[in-house]
Amino acid sequence: MSRNFLLIDPEEGMEVLKALASPIRVKVLKALRQKGPLNGNELAEHLGLPQSTVSTNLQILESSGLIRMETQKARKGNQKVCHSAFDEVVVMFKEDSSPPRENTIEVSMPLGLYTSCEVSAPCGSCSVEGIIGLLDVPDSFLNPERMKAGLIWFTRGYLEYQFPNNAKLGQRKIEAIEFSMELSSEVPGTSADWPSDITLSVNGTEIGSWTSPGDFGDKRGVYTPDWWKLKGSQYGKLKSWRVTQNGTYVDGMKISPVSLGDLDLTTHHSIRLRIAVKDDAKHPGGVNIFGRGFGNYDQDIIMRLQTAR
Repeated sequence: MSRNFLLIDPEEGMEVLKALASPIRVKVLKALRQKGPLNGNELAEHLGLPQSTVSTNLQILESSGLIRMETQKARKGNQKVCHSAFDEVVVMFKEDSSPPRENTIEVSMPLGLYTSCEVSAPCGSCSVEGIIGLLDVPDSFLNPERMKAGLIWFTRGYLEYQFPNNAKLGQRKIEAIEFSMELSSEVPGTSADWPSDITLSVNGTEIGSWTSPGDFGDKRGVYTPDWWKLKGSQYGKLKSWRVTQNGTYVDGMKISPVSLGDLDLTTHHSIRLRIAVKDDAKHPGGVNIFGRGFGNYDQDIIMRLQTAR
C-alpha cells in the first residue's frame, strides 16, 4: 500500500516545522495515526488534556496542513472530525542546482509544447502577457497560442509531452532519467490545504505519484507577473522524479519499484512524459504547472538523461 508523505525543505516549510515543535501537537498527530479520525472531545479525553488546549493546537495543525477537518453530522447538530493528512513527514534540504555534468543530456520543454491532452474544467492557461483562449473551456487547450504558455492548470486529465531520446541518437547508455518541474494543486482561488495526487508516466508506464499539499497563494510568486491576480495560484513546489535501475524517486525518496528496465528506453526514439490527475486518485485536487515567467523557479519542464561515461 502506498504511503502519503510530506517532503519539506526547512527553508520553505518553516510553518510545518513550528507546528511540529510541540509535544502536545506531536501527541495529537500520533493519536490520529493510531486511532484514526477523532473529534476534539475524543482527542481531549484520549490525551487527558483540557478541550480548550486541544482546540488551540488543532487550529495550528490545520493551518500548517498537517491535519484536515471534516464536518459530520452528530446526534445534536454537527461536529468537526480531525484526520491526519500524512503518514510521514520527511525533512530534506534541497541541493543547489548546478550545471549539467558531461554525462548528462538536458532538454527543456516549454509548457505549451504538449503533443496530447485531455483535461476537465476548471482549466486554463496563460502567458506572461495574458490569458490564452477561454477559461474553463478544454477546447482552448488546442489554441496555437498555447506555445507561449507559462502557467497551465486543470482539474482532471493529463498533458503529454514528447521529448527527443538524444541518448539513443548518440548511442549512449542511459543510467538514470529525471524530470524536474514546479507544481501545485488547483482549487478555485487558492488553499494551502488542498491535497492532490499528481502522477507521472513515461512511455505509457506509470512511474509514481506525488501528493501536493495545496494551491499556494499566500504571496506572489517570485516571477509571477503583476497582472496575474493575487487570488490566483502564485507558485508551486519544485519536484524531481528520478528513475534508476533500482526504482523511482521523488526528491531522493523512493516512491515506486518502477525502474529503467520497465521503461525500455533503448527501443524508443522519443520519450513521452504524461502529467496527470487521475479520476480514481485518492486526492483528486487538480494541478498547476508553472513554467518560465511564473512561480518561483522560472524554468520549464526539464528532462535530464544521465548516461554512461
